[in-house]
Parts: sequence; C-alpha cells; structure tokens
Amino acid sequence: MSACSAVLHRRVTGGCSRLFHGVSRPLLHIRSASAVEQGRERSPDELLWEADGHPLFSRARTGPFFQERPVLRNPFVEDALLRGYLRRHLPHEAAFSDLCAFGERVAGEVDGWGRECEVTPPRLVHFDPWGRRVDLIVTSPAWRRMKDLSAQEGLVAIGYERPFGEWSRVYQMSKLYIYSPSSGLYTCPLAMTDGAAKVIQSLGVAWPVDEAYSRLTSRDPERFWTSGQWMTERRGGSDVGHGTETVAVPHGDGSYKLHGFKWFTSATDADMTLTLARIQDQEGATIAGSRGLSLFYAEVSRDQEGKLNGIEVQRLKDKLGTRQMPTAELLLDGLPAHRLSEVGRGVASIANMLTITRIHNSVSAAAAMRRVVQLARDYATRRTAFGKPLKDHPLHMQTLARMEVETRGAFLLVMDVCRLLGREETGMASQLDTQLLRLLTPVVKLYTGKQAVAVVSEGLESFGGQGYIEDTGLPGILRDAQVLSIWEGTTNVLSLDVLRCAARSSGMVLEAYFTYTKSLLAGASTIPSLAPAVRAVDGALSGLGEFVQVAATRPPSYLELAARDLAYSLARIYMGALLIDHASWEGATESDTYAALRWCEQDLCPVVTNKARGWYNPNTPALDAALVYDQPIQD
Repeated sequence: MSACSAVLHRRVTGGCSRLFHGVSRPLLHIRSASAVEQGRERSPDELLWEADGHPLFSRARTGPFFQERPVLRNPFVEDALLRGYLRRHLPHEAAFSDLCAFGERVAGEVDGWGRECEVTPPRLVHFDPWGRRVDLIVTSPAWRRMKDLSAQEGLVAIGYERPFGEWSRVYQMSKLYIYSPSSGLYTCPLAMTDGAAKVIQSLGVAWPVDEAYSRLTSRDPERFWTSGQWMTERRGGSDVGHGTETVAVPHGDGSYKLHGFKWFTSATDADMTLTLARIQDQEGATIAGSRGLSLFYAEVSRDQEGKLNGIEVQRLKDKLGTRQMPTAELLLDGLPAHRLSEVGRGVASIANMLTITRIHNSVSAAAAMRRVVQLARDYATRRTAFGKPLKDHPLHMQTLARMEVETRGAFLLVMDVCRLLGREETGMASQLDTQLLRLLTPVVKLYTGKQAVAVVSEGLESFGGQGYIEDTGLPGILRDAQVLSIWEGTTNVLSLDVLRCAARSSGMVLEAYFTYTKSLLAGASTIPSLAPAVRAVDGALSGLGEFVQVAATRPPSYLELAARDLAYSLARIYMGALLIDHASWEGATESDTYAALRWCEQDLCPVVTNKARGWYNPNTPALDAALVYDQPIQD
C-alpha cells in the first residue's frame, strides 16, 4: 500500500512531510506559524546568574518562559471530515496524493507567502520619475508567486479539465479549501477568473475571447491570466440594473469604447475583465434599467509609453480587510472592449458567474472556520492556564466543539453545492439537482458568510490576548472573514434572491428541497444513535412546509419580512440532514454522529419560531422603524 493509500484509511501521523520529498518548513513568524520555538528550561548560564544573586528579570533579561505558537500542520492530513468525505465520494488515490502533497506545501511554504502579502500590501504609483502617468499597481513578490502557483496547481484549470468527471468541482474546491486561508486572498482573483471562464464557456468559446479562455484555464504560469469583475459603480452594488452608468460607444469594426466610473474593482491587477455597460445609439441615448445592460470583455493593456489604454486608476481602496489584494476606483476613458452578450442581456449573462463566485465565497468561509479551529485545537495542547493545558478545561473544549460543529455543517453544505455544480456541468444533473443548485447557491453563500465571522471571532478569543495582536497574523483572519457576508450580495440581498428563485420556479425549487432532504433522512432512519437528530430535522422540515403553505396566502410583504429567517431555516435543516447522512455511511466515526446530534439540538427552523412571535405581522415594519429612529409610531 502506498503512503497516500494509507491516508484513505487513517490519519497519517506527522503529515506528508515524511511522505513527499522531505518538504521542510521555514522558521517564519507568519499568520499560522509552520514551525514552533519550543518553551525551554533555564540554561546553566541562567541558573549560575541566579545563583550569583542577580534578579531573574534584571537588565534585558525577560525571564525564561515564552508562550508557544500554534503550529500549522498539513491542513489535508489534519482535517478528518475532508478526508472522510472524499473517501466516501471520491476515493481516487491520485486525488488524495495531490491534496496531501499540496497540503504539505501550503503548511510549509505557501502560508509564509500569504503572510508576506498581508504585511506588504499593494501600492499605487501614479507617475514615473519623469512625470508620465503610469498608474502602476505594485504588488509583493509573494502575490506574484501566488499567481504562478495557482496555474501550476490547476486551481482554476481543474474545473474545466474535469479529471474526475462529475466530482471534479468537489476536487477543485477541496484544493481551494486547503489553500484559501494561506493564499493571501489570492482566492479572490481566482474566483473571478473561474467565473469569467464559466461565462465565456456558456456564451461560446470563439473570437474575440477564445485566447482569453485558453489563458484563464491554463496551467502554464507564462500564459495564465486572471480576470477582474468590474460591476459596482457609485450608484449601487447589487442593484446593477439601476446603478450602472457606464456607456459603450460603438465603432465601425464592431468593437466598443467604454466610458464610466467603476467604484469597486477587486484584483485590479488582472489581465482582463468582464463588465456591464449601456450601449449608446447614434444620438447618444441609452436604455435605462437592467434591459439596457450588455456584457463586455476588455483586456488590460498598456501603450508603448507604459500608460494604461483607456483606464485611469483613481485610488486604491483603504479596506478593513483583504488588504493583500488591490481594489481600486477606475475611470474608464475609452477602454477598448468587445460585446459578449446579446444586446440588453448583460445581467442574464452573468448568472453563471454569480453561481461560481458565490460558491468560491462559501468555500473561503468554510476554510476560514476550519483554519481557526485547527489552530485553536493545536494551541489548546500548548497553552497552560490555571495549572493545566487548555485542552483539559471542559468549558474550553465545549467552546471548540461548538466551533467544530458549525465548521462541519458549513463544509458539508458547501461540498454538496459543489457536487450539484459538477453534475450540472457534466450533463449528469436531474431536474431535482438543477433546482437544488439554484436554490442552495444563495443559501450557502449567505449562511456560511455569517457563520465564518462568528466562528473566527470565537476562535480568536481562544488565543486570549494573542488573538488580538496583529503580528501573530490571527486578527487578519477575522478582518478578511468580514467581507464574506458582503461581497457578491449581502445577507438580505441574497435572502430576497431566495424568494425570487422560489417565485420564478413556481415553487419547484422548494419542492426539490423537501424531496431531497427527506431522502437524506430516510437513509438514516434505521440507525438508533441518530434517531434524535432525524426526529429534529423531520419536525423542522414539517414546520417549514406548513409555513410555506401559509405564506403563499399572504401578501408579498409578509414573505419579505420573513426572507432572512426563511433562508436560515433552509440552511440549518439541510445542514442537519447532510450531517445525519454523513454520519450514516459505513465509514462514519463516533464524532460524525456526535456532530449531527449537536447540530440538531438548535432551533433548526427560526422562521416558524419567529412567526409565532409575530415578527412578520403587518404592523412590524412601522414598529421596527420607530425603534431604530426613536420616533413615535405613525398610525
């Protein structure tokens, strides 16, 4: 049996550093330290110093004790749930070998690059030494190494090569899940690159984007491109239909010149971009609203003097987190572009992009949770307080266990959506699969984004004061997590998207949801240890069904008030069913069962709970507004 075959059946003690080329770990003080300076006893010189009567803390002497850092070990080997999930669904040695080797590289090398990206953020140089405008965004060497690594490891390419058929997206996203917390936010440009490739593929790989598609999906670092996603303008973010002012001026050769102002352009150092604009007619008029928007492709290039063609970088955004990645305000002043969509079909054409980027966002959320749990778990074996290690304090273990349960639920929901995406892309999806993918994409994004902030915040608390100190790298995990509930749709925007999804499908997405969730429960119905969890999910599912029937008879404002709680209920019930299903397969562990039971002890259907409290009654909006603005209630 090969080394990585062994990983299929058990955790490999000591990680893959013993198995793959003797990969060593640098002694760097990085976000998740890959090596540790062990706490030491006093040396003979120190003992002699004290014996001579010198105080222990005299002069520069600070005492012999130092706290140990948490150690980042191979995130693939350390993640029992990830390995168990893949053993069940993708038991290919090639996949395990690659993920194991990549996990070792992440822990031993890449994590240091990610820390370098954080401490060396991008900067904007407007002019060269001789006064010429260049608008050069200078990034760290580590950021540029991340681009090469992404190509070499196929972090986008895997989704289009499809080496494991319908499970290729699960494989790709498993790799990104390992990579994301150490990537220095390079997973953001990869999300947009994957989304751009998906859009081009869906619209047809032909001129003028055939070369771009080849580069976006390449494994050759010399050819690999990343893509931007320039949608947000000053009038609005999610409301692109009313917020987009950029205009496209047609030229005789069929190309266009774009003129407008883009308020947020993430990963502005990309090689190309997709963007929305309104086509001007001969009189300079445009069509308002979403039906006036078309999708355009533009390359980011420079003229012979080094000036950007048709772009001026106004400034880089000063952000709470994601500081590793350049986000800029751009003036488009005649940017050469080609129209990709049919005229007026721009918003419809980016639907596939939103599916991909929202899934990437969810992967990053689950990965952030897993990373902070992994580090907190290790730290609990090293830090001693009140006479014993943290791991021997029951209350601390209870807290970490709660974080672990949240992380497991998030992981299984994310991977199930990846499974559905893979089935759709390979022509294997049933109508039920397609409906589920449409419903669960906004659900997984909104719920895991909120989970990540809460779990990572709790995780930082488990390090005490050190969790608040910037040069440990730990606070950056929380700052970066905050964007996950904002980018690609806030929680409320996505909750309303769930309602639109149900309405446009005439309820078919909800019918698919109920059918599949019940099938997951049926598979565990004969397992006594899971009976309490099965009863809890089944009861919540029944309550949800009754709520949906009642809500269908109420005015739209009723469901709008309930939208967030409805989305949360869909997420919690489905996660519970997935945890039960995972705990019922033949390779499941006692921990899998315990996690399912613990998850199902919470309020799985808050929309029913809050309906009983009157939260969605007609007078509630006026009461809410009066409370927020501290004003008398208007009759």
